[in-house]
Amino acid sequence: MFDKLKKMLGFSQAPDYNELLKEGGVIVDVRTKGEYAGGHIKGSKNITLHGLNSSAALPKDKNKPIITCCASGMRSASAKSILQSKGYNKVHNGGSWTSLNNKIG
Repeated sequence: MFDKLKKMLGFSQAPDYNELLKEGGVIVDVRTKGEYAGGHIKGSKNITLHGLNSSAALPKDKNKPIITCCASGMRSASAKSILQSKGYNKVHNGGSWTSLNNKIG
């Protein structure tokens, strides 16, 4: 019962990001090109938040895991919502890129 309540309120256990990457997952960094140039996770794709609506760089397979990240976690949360509205099923908000980098490193 508590697990259902936690999930409804948005409190769920963080996914295993390394496992998602092993499954072929992609990290999408939604910061600006300038922010991305200042530092980023190796192998991540830089698609700005506004570019998500028209990006050809997004995976064609909508069941492929996608982990979003940005500077603080706010834009990546918005990116998660946008991607889910586009039919992507396995989208996870990784929060800030530095925090995510520490979790997968």
